[in-house]
Amino acid sequence: MESRRPYRSRLRSAQAAQTRERILAAAAGEFSRRGYAGTSIPAIAEAAGVSPETVKSHGAKHELLLAAFEYTFAGREGDAPIADDEAVRAARADVPPEGLPDFFADLAATLSARGAGLWAAFSAAARSDDAVAAVHRDLLARRLEDHGRVVDIFRAHGMLTGDRSRDDLAAELAHLASPEGYLLLVEGYGWTAERYRAWLAAATRRLLADG
Repeated sequence: MESRRPYRSRLRSAQAAQTRERILAAAAGEFSRRGYAGTSIPAIAEAAGVSPETVKSHGAKHELLLAAFEYTFAGREGDAPIADDEAVRAARADVPPEGLPDFFADLAATLSARGAGLWAAFSAAARSDDAVAAVHRDLLARRLEDHGRVVDIFRAHGMLTGDRSRDDLAAELAHLASPEGYLLLVEGYGWTAERYRAWLAAATRRLLADG
């Protein structure tokens, strides 16, 4: 019996992880469709195929919103910079310096396509809910630091020759590649994903030339 316990423990852990993924995927869908105020714990539970009590055991509503956003946008939970993800680093290793703006544009477009709708719900909720507003401010700070890492990469490859500050360049990059901008251009004005990527790569090159 003792030898079976590690197996059972691993099985329970895997099942728990699968349940959390279902809950976060369901929460992301509900928040995106209904907004934060219009989404209920029972609705998330029904979409995930679990009980409301199970959903509640995975965090308060605003905590589920954050976790659902991280899971949808980055493919995992946590506040580690996306630029440091192993898969992103491995893919970037084969990109020559002149191709980095295109790589950045492709990555930003992919992330926004996954999470822009949920980000819109997040931003709207932050205007009326103090708990969401606090998390939203933290995410904005994290977004600035993520783009600061991108500035560091460009600078390390000699693509920035000016003396503008890291924070200023990071803020402008974050604005250019924002989910809000993606929603406006792609969903609002009907741009194709290819047109959006090309525009973002060109805008990034112009910013680097001024940096």
